[in-house]
Amino acid sequence: RRIFIKEPHEMVFLTTKVMQRTALFVTFGGLVTSLITTFLPLWKTMNSDLNEVENWFSGLWHTCLYTEEVGIQCKAYDSVLGLPMDLQISRVLMSVSIGTGGLAVLAAFLGLEGVEMCVGHPGLKRVLLILSGVLSWVSGLTTLAPVSIVAYTTVVDFWNEGFPDVMPRWEYGEAMFSGWFGGLALAIGGTLFFVAVCMGDYDQRPPGVPKNPQVKHRRQNYLKTEVL
Repeated sequence: RRIFIKEPHEMVFLTTKVMQRTALFVTFGGLVTSLITTFLPLWKTMNSDLNEVENWFSGLWHTCLYTEEVGIQCKAYDSVLGLPMDLQISRVLMSVSIGTGGLAVLAAFLGLEGVEMCVGHPGLKRVLLILSGVLSWVSGLTTLAPVSIVAYTTVVDFWNEGFPDVMPRWEYGEAMFSGWFGGLALAIGGTLFFVAVCMGDYDQRPPGVPKNPQVKHRRQNYLKTEVL
């Protein structure tokens, strides 16, 4: 008689299809967060100790003033060339982030398993998922970069000893943290797309090739074992 050891059952809840949809969900969430961050006027905030009822907010496209009597009033910047260099760079990078993130979501949707597009072309779907991962990474980096640049310039100006102590200074706004969150979500979504591609390649291996080399090695040893 020969002794055969059965292979352990694989976990079926973490499939390639589930990983693809998880990557798409995370990427789409990061894209929406980055889009909201781009147009929020809360990149920087300022509150004067001399006039505590006034709160100033600054974003990439306009500045806002909030008072208890009037409420919030926003005004667009008069000139693009008159903006600080960090805001000009941030505008361009955030626009690139939104564009690449949108293309990543579109390409990922076409490359999903179960979507009746590009049916019969698994190679094309694989390329679309890889493209989605690359675009998600680019979108994530172009979101993290401007937020980090504005954060750095805000810290430098805040601790600038050349400004009088009584002068109000800009501080971090809520949009800074949402930008970091959106950028990380886009980068994680891109990574998950590559994980889904690797899982798909693993599942498409020929049936004769064992998926676990250690199991193959143990199986050969077990086949040589006989019970007297």
